[in-house]
Order: sequence, then C-alpha cells, then structure tokens
Amino acid sequence: MSESRSRLFARVTVPAAVAVLTVLAATATPAGAARPASDGGLFLTVSDAQHTWVRGIRLVCPDTRGDHPHGTAACDALTWARGDLNALRGEPHACTKEYDPVTVTATGTWRGGSIDWHRDFPSACTMDSATGPVFRF
Repeated sequence: MSESRSRLFARVTVPAAVAVLTVLAATATPAGAARPASDGGLFLTVSDAQHTWVRGIRLVCPDTRGDHPHGTAACDALTWARGDLNALRGEPHACTKEYDPVTVTATGTWRGGSIDWHRDFPSACTMDSATGPVFRF
C-alpha cells in the first residue's frame, strides 16, 4: 500500500473505530443488569463514592413480577409521594456518622410522567433512612 493510501486508510478507519467504540461504551450494561423499559417503570441504581455502579433494579408498579425485593412497599412509598422522590417519607432511623457516600438514581416513567432523578447521601444508612424501601435492594 502506498504511503498516501496508508494515510487515507488511517484517517478513515481510526475515526470510525473511535465512533463504534464510543457507541458501544455508551450502551454497555454490566452483566445481569436490567435496562429501563420503554413500557414504563423506573430503573433504580445505587453507586459508591467513585460513582461506580454498584447495583440496579427495575421497578414497575404494581410489582407483579417481583423483581424488587420490597416491590410492594416501594410502590406504596412512590404512590404516597405521587412519584416525587424528593417527597419520600422514608423510614427515619439513627445512623452512625461514618462517611461513605452513595449516589442513587431513578430514571424512567411513573404513571406517564418522565423521571430523571439522582441524589447523593453521606452513607447507605442515611439513604435508607430517607428513601425507605425504594432503594432497599
């Protein structure tokens, strides 16, 4: 291959390869992880201090599939809050002052409305206290 053809090949294939890898990385999901469904429901995640995805689950209300270990209680809490995760009553309880931050997210739909919500907590205990059964999975 001549030098000009080699350069042309590199100019075309390198950007194409980068584009393909970017799309693959953006759509990659950890093994066994569920994706939010277009037919409704919320995809809930909990991440650690380095924003590394720790766990996630799909919650569809009513929880007829039983994917969420506290699905009925989580759906009841969301119903009480009218889908506003900032308004969750939670289940207040004492927590130690240990700082080990977590970030929780909820994306998807709730009763026809779109939700894209996240919140940081100083520890998993304070998250549980504030959100109750919703992120207890």
